This record gives sequence, C-alpha cells and structure tokens, in this order.
Amino acid sequence: MSTTSQLTKKAFAIVLAGGRGSRLKQLTDIRCKPAVYFGGKFRIVDFTLSNCLNSGIRRISVATQYKSHSLLRHLQRGWSFMKSELNEFVDLLPAQQRLDETSWYQGTADAVFQNLDIVRGYKPEYIVVLAGDHVYKMDYGRMLSDHVARGFECTVACVEVPRADASAFGVIDVDVGRRIARFVEKPADPPPMPGKPDRALASMGIYIFNAAYLYDALQRDHEDPQSSHDFGRDIVPRIVRERRACAHPFSESCVMTEGEVVPYWRDVGTIDAYWEANIDLTATLPQLDMYDTEWPIWTYQEQLPPAKFVHNEPGRRGVAIESIVSGGCIISGALYRSLLFSKCRVHSYSTVDWSVLLPSVIVGRHVRLTRAVVDRGCVLPDGLIVGEDPEADASRFHRTDNGVVLITRAMLARL
Repeated sequence: MSTTSQLTKKAFAIVLAGGRGSRLKQLTDIRCKPAVYFGGKFRIVDFTLSNCLNSGIRRISVATQYKSHSLLRHLQRGWSFMKSELNEFVDLLPAQQRLDETSWYQGTADAVFQNLDIVRGYKPEYIVVLAGDHVYKMDYGRMLSDHVARGFECTVACVEVPRADASAFGVIDVDVGRRIARFVEKPADPPPMPGKPDRALASMGIYIFNAAYLYDALQRDHEDPQSSHDFGRDIVPRIVRERRACAHPFSESCVMTEGEVVPYWRDVGTIDAYWEANIDLTATLPQLDMYDTEWPIWTYQEQLPPAKFVHNEPGRRGVAIESIVSGGCIISGALYRSLLFSKCRVHSYSTVDWSVLLPSVIVGRHVRLTRAVVDRGCVLPDGLIVGEDPEADASRFHRTDNGVVLITRAMLARL
C-alpha cells in the first residue's frame, strides 16, 4: 500500500453543502447551490464527492441546510453505493439543532462543530473540509501527502486568479516555505502575488487539518462571542496568526488530461459563469475533460433511452452541431453550441443557440432561443423568441448585463 493510500484511510472528509448561492438568482429558489445541475447529467456537488472517491477518501459526511431536499434526494439515490462493511460511506448531516433548540448552523465552522461528536466517533487523524459548490478535478491524496510532509496544523488549497476578481474569495499571502503570512476574506484591495501584480492567490475553500488541532480550534471559536463561526473569516485567520498554516498550490494536485491546458477550477456562482462553464463543455476541446475514464465523475443516473433526432424534411430536421444532448431527449428542431440535460424536447421549426436546458424542458414550435439558461420543467410556448430583444427579455425574464437570459417556470407563468 502506498504512503498516500495509508494517509487517505486515516482521513475523514466533511463537505459543506448548505449554501444558497444567491448570485445564481432564481436558479437557487428551490434548491441549494451544490444541488444545481451541471454538465448535462451531474449536480455541482458530484465533483467534490467524486474527487473524494477517486482520491481514496471513502469516509465522507455532507452538511446541508438551505433548501436541501433536492440535494438529499440526489445523495440518497446516487451515492448509496458505498460499502459500509468496508468502512466507506457518505453520511448526511442536515442542520438539526444538535446543540440546543434554537441554533441552526451559524456558519461553516459551526456546521462542523455541531457534529463533532459524530466526527470524533470515526477517530480520524486528518480532517478534510471541502466546499460542495465548485467544479474541478483534484486529487486530495496529493494535498494530504503535502500537508503531512510540511508538518503544519492546517493546509489551505489555493489557486491563482486575476486580482480584479479576487475580492470574491479569501486571499492568501505566503512567505518562505509556503507558510501563510496573511489570510484576508473577500478584501476590497486584494494583495497581489509576488512578481505578479495582476494576479492573486485565492483560497479554494479546501482545508486539511490535523484532527486534534481542529477540535480545539472549533471549541475556542464556539466560545468566542465575537466570532461569525466561519472557516474563512475566523478559523483559518486565527491559525495563520499562530503561524501554523501553509498553502497548497492547486497545480500540484489538479487532475488533468492531455487536452486540458491549465488547471480547471470554477465557482460557477453567477448566471454568467454558470452559462459560460456549461457552454464551454460543448467545445471540441473544452477546458474541462468530462470524458476522462481515469478520473470519472460519479452521479445518480436515471435509466433513460438514448437521445433521438427525428424528421428529415426541408426546414424540419432534428440536428445538433457542437452540442451535448443527454438521454431521453427527442429533437426535431436545431441545436447549435447548446447543452441539454435529460428528457428535453425540442419541437419542429425551433432553434436553440448557445443555451443550457435543464432536465425536462419542452421547447415548442417556432421558438428561437439564444444565450439562455432554462430551468427544469419549463415549457416554452410556441413562437417564443428570447435573446434578440434585450428590453423584451429583461421585462419577462432575468437578463444579466452580459446578455444571458434565465428562464424559470414562475417567470413563464406570468407571461
């Protein structure tokens, strides 16, 4: 058994999946951000869980809170294949007022603290704390090996981002040996990287702790009335002040295939970012390779027939160009650079351009759809035109400054 395999067996992963993701607007009105659909057949949380599984970390808990029904149902259906007799599992930790009858999870750190009795029961040596709302492929085993080799109490995964975008993240300053000298949560003026004035090191929301140290840190944080009980705002900055935290570059543990040029990590936290990341998957050489059999993305998959393209008449022909079409779809219109989830229907004489259709969307006849995200179960009426008149789009649906239009069932009901 390799050293990394030995370490991952001593690790316990906690996936924080309770966030709403309010910047995704109405897309998270009925589901939390980790449960949002992505990539034609997945949920966002599947990427974090698949990274755990592929890394050899098979003891996993998922902490949920905001509108978690969709997420819990998905986890029960898609992640129940783990073998408890082999000491592997995905355990669900919904907010349940474990400390008293008034306290839901007050922050990310509090979500772990409220379940410490459960975590302690598994007797881990290392605790891997993960955000459940990002899209990326990463070998946590490599990061764990780096954590142990460097001998710090806490290791924070970080990725380079444009300094102009860094205010949305926790930003890291490092000194010799990758020790973190400063950690600032969502600063207005992010510190630049040494030698790279236009770049900053952003925290990925991925932390590895020595278990005993984390237990003490969480207890101290719980007793601090001034704390917001958050890893990024409270726990990690305090460990940094104690000089016991180091940074781990994402490039050292990112899982990449031959077609991938740079390490891929996406927050997909806005409608524009969500649309762009999904549409990029339709490219001949996308930035994220979902077809990597060495690092598969696991999920729940309903048993459905293959996608079907019907009719072969002038002006009435089911076609798809540079598009992803999932199982159960029937297409008699035209698709260009679009991504369709399962059980969608695109009827005759309609065109879908540069758009993302979530499961069970029905596109009526003579519809023209451009640069849109259509939520699950929407029925687009015959003759609807979206993406050609900005004022009309903004009056009926949610239109971003970049011209991407979000369509939900509630919006359609008001037409």
